[in-house]
Amino acid sequence: MKKKKILFLGETYRADAITWMNGLREFGDFEIITWELKIPSNSNLNRILRIFEFLFAIFKIKKISRLQKPDMIIAERTTSYGFLAALSGVKPVAIAQQGRTDLWPEKSFSFHLKKMIQKYAFQKADLIHAWGPVMTVSMKERNVAMKKVLVLPKGIDLKKFKNINSANPSKINAVVTRSLLPEYRHDTILKAFSLLNEKGIDFSLTIIGDGNQLTNLKDLARNLNIEKKVNFTGRIANTELPKILQASNFYISMPITEGVSASLFEAMACNCFPIVTDIAGNRSWIQHRKNGQLIPIDDYEKLASELIWSFENKDFREEAVVKNRKFVEKNADYNINMKIISERYHELINTTKK
Repeated sequence: MKKKKILFLGETYRADAITWMNGLREFGDFEIITWELKIPSNSNLNRILRIFEFLFAIFKIKKISRLQKPDMIIAERTTSYGFLAALSGVKPVAIAQQGRTDLWPEKSFSFHLKKMIQKYAFQKADLIHAWGPVMTVSMKERNVAMKKVLVLPKGIDLKKFKNINSANPSKINAVVTRSLLPEYRHDTILKAFSLLNEKGIDFSLTIIGDGNQLTNLKDLARNLNIEKKVNFTGRIANTELPKILQASNFYISMPITEGVSASLFEAMACNCFPIVTDIAGNRSWIQHRKNGQLIPIDDYEKLASELIWSFENKDFREEAVVKNRKFVEKNADYNINMKIISERYHELINTTKK
């Protein structure tokens, strides 16, 4: 039987996108064709050029569709690639809301335009992915037909992210795995660890990833006199990530906004105790002093004190990480969830082609 083709619109280098596509190949036996914007948004000039690229993108996508004849189109972000998928003419259409609303930043000059674009994408989509319950709140506010919404994370590969941990229990070994961008507030984390350093508490802090804040963060670590205890790894191979998580006893993430974080699931799977910001996207998975810690945005003093508290309460942490592993096995198993998603796509294709 001839393989079904899916045209994927999105940034193919992103870990979430790779997981999504690989899962469809593995569990749905799909052939994946991809298209993405080529101009990076790393300068004012490039941002302007990227807008023009976006405006003419639909013609390229329609040409690919004529040549490749995909059976389905899928896209990440309801306000960009999802909108292009809705315009493409390919049916069925599945789009994924990536953030809590995708309308970000909320005070940007393009907010109202994005709102209209998103409304159109929601209306035209045959299936809408909400990778977690926090995403459904904004969908309901915008009167999305919830029967089209599949609330299910893609999940993580539990064979790779095993529940083993070799971290030194007598020392804080913390890891951060978020991109080095302003919204992830790595500076808050560094300031918290400087307080630990002042108190004479031993620690090592590993910060994985790259981004436009790297130089600033290295300077801050030096100014706080903790540069010898902070390791900026840069980007690493996916195969290295489980090893680093399994050698850490704390996972820290301080974003100001969050949809569904695969990074959090990965840490929970590897028995890292999670300390994250007290925002809706994290409250879907973490309860304060139950299976992790919730910290107010930008409150580095609270982060430091809760880190110390959880480090001193070893029995509490050990009980929490066992709960977290079971939770991830039940709710975020890639092998189960991606099979469900793949089957749903085949059903949509078969229904549309009748």
